[in-house]
Amino acid sequence: MPERETLEADVLIVGAGPAGLACALRLAQLSNGGEAARENSAGSIPRTQPPLKPENIYVLEKASDLGAHSLSGAILDPRALRELIPDFAAQAAPLETPVLRDSVYYFTQKGQWKLPVTPPFLRNHGNYIVSLNRLVRWLGEQAERAGVSLFPGFAGAEILYDGSRVTGVRTDDKGLDKKGKPKSNFQPGMNVRAKVTVFAEGPRGSLAKELVSRLALDRGRNPQVYALGVKELWEIPEGRVRQGDVIHTAGWPLDSRQYGGGFIYALSGAQLSLGLVAALEYEDPRFDIHNAFQQFKMHPWMRRLLEGGRMIRYGAKTIPEGGYFAIPSTVADGALMVGDSAGFLDSQRLKGIHLAMKTGMLAAEVIYEALASGDCSAAKLARFEERWRASWVKDELWKVRNFHQGFEHGFWMGTVHSALQFVTGGRGLHARYPSRAGHERMKKLSQAANWPIEKIKPDGKLTFDKVTDVYHSGTHHEEDQPCHLRIADFDICNNRCVTEYGNPCQYFCPAAVYEMEPAAGGHGKRLKINASNCVHCKTCDIADPYQIITWVCPEGGGGPHYDGM
Repeated sequence: MPERETLEADVLIVGAGPAGLACALRLAQLSNGGEAARENSAGSIPRTQPPLKPENIYVLEKASDLGAHSLSGAILDPRALRELIPDFAAQAAPLETPVLRDSVYYFTQKGQWKLPVTPPFLRNHGNYIVSLNRLVRWLGEQAERAGVSLFPGFAGAEILYDGSRVTGVRTDDKGLDKKGKPKSNFQPGMNVRAKVTVFAEGPRGSLAKELVSRLALDRGRNPQVYALGVKELWEIPEGRVRQGDVIHTAGWPLDSRQYGGGFIYALSGAQLSLGLVAALEYEDPRFDIHNAFQQFKMHPWMRRLLEGGRMIRYGAKTIPEGGYFAIPSTVADGALMVGDSAGFLDSQRLKGIHLAMKTGMLAAEVIYEALASGDCSAAKLARFEERWRASWVKDELWKVRNFHQGFEHGFWMGTVHSALQFVTGGRGLHARYPSRAGHERMKKLSQAANWPIEKIKPDGKLTFDKVTDVYHSGTHHEEDQPCHLRIADFDICNNRCVTEYGNPCQYFCPAAVYEMEPAAGGHGKRLKINASNCVHCKTCDIADPYQIITWVCPEGGGGPHYDGM
């Protein structure tokens, strides 16, 4: 094995999404003389002697281009953006359109009724419909202009430690074949060492997951729970919606035992973002959110909206919805976690971009002070915990601290609990509602066999199969590389899971990665992994009932390409 190159940075940020780029840009602002650079806990720092230079802020991003893996609905609360870049409008921030009208519908299988009043948490006056892909690209341009060193196409493969102290990250090896052997183009990963490492990988980050487990950072917290969102970008005949319309739906095709709903966001009079979100805590192992999304589009109201239109893009992403009590300790020696990696998301408002950005900014300010004092220990970095809990981040999350847990027993009981929480400032019936990891709620196949499942036969115009949708996600991976979906025990998949759960991976994956094919000799079935289809949503890592699937980064640069999403 060739010797690995070592790079030295002051700050290493893993992940160039809203949280990571906001952190990098805020650090660069401080090092270039922002107001907070002049004062910190150690006293006054001369502006001519900043504790770091922008070029020593490194950002690793597994996507080949910034924003390529960034996906959200997405409606942006501009609060954090306004704090980070006050003149964002003059800087041509790509905010597609302001939200002009909100509405909420309850769907039955054949009909719908519109709520006479939109719930306060779904009112979006002052917010913007955006493409997260474009917003992240623009934030990257701002960070690069400020002098930050960006490294797209480099995935974080392993955390580097000195005892329990995080000292950096090793990037992925490139040019390995399926058996893990070097090919002619092999390049070993680099050891990127830093005084502080920030994990901003998004939901269920592979390195953040390992860090939390190794250091027991989730001790005493609720388990994080997730939802899966599938989304398509459509062009439709002009005039069926008005630019700035935001529509949310509840009810069908999800049943009353499930938490989730649909969304339609009008970027213009002819272009829509639409999707379906369902919590990954459903009971039926045969439930398939991609299939449910196709059902959603077959609803008479949706059909009238979409017929004659054209689907442009597809994507899928998990969403951390555990809320305030599921956020782990975000600090370790030499490390911080921000954004979705730590679970900073308001599941009631369906928003997390502003919280990701704000936590990234607060982390930057604490890191700047730590570097100035020469102390990057957990004790010093713990000021990040103090800062976010003293900011509007906690104010927002505290008001919805028990929201998702209230839906533990279905939609209607959840509605009752959310009403009680609204009038009690987020408390509800209990100071802290209990919670279970989503995969623990999945029932055995024998318990769910009598529940009806309607399978949609795709027509290629309004509804699509998973492979077609994966094509529209722009996903590409180098085929001859080690599988990045690691199964701890194939015997469980091929024998035990077949009879106990019916191999739910073939249903919950929104990208047709997992397939049961006839085993050699015609005896039973075996699991086949189509890893090149993977859209990096991490659902398999989360929803597998045996918790034997581990998602790790494939070779840097591979994955979806969410242009305009």
